[in-house]
Amino acid sequence: MSHTVVAELVANVLKITAQAGDSVGPQDTLVILESMKMEIPVLAEVAGTITELRVSEGEVVRDGDPIAVIEES
Repeated sequence: MSHTVVAELVANVLKITAQAGDSVGPQDTLVILESMKMEIPVLAEVAGTITELRVSEGEVVRDGDPIAVIEES
């Protein structure tokens, strides 16, 4: 089963900390967003393998935009 992690606010993608193919746990950081000079980590939410990252550093995401797809294990 696939799980899509989405942005919860409008923000810049400051740093990508995971890659497609990485195994992640529910509290692992995938990317760090920056909004109003605050850094906000985006967590995996489920355990599994990242099959797709849909953002790049410097990109602006909006509420509901997909960030990553994780195949649950």
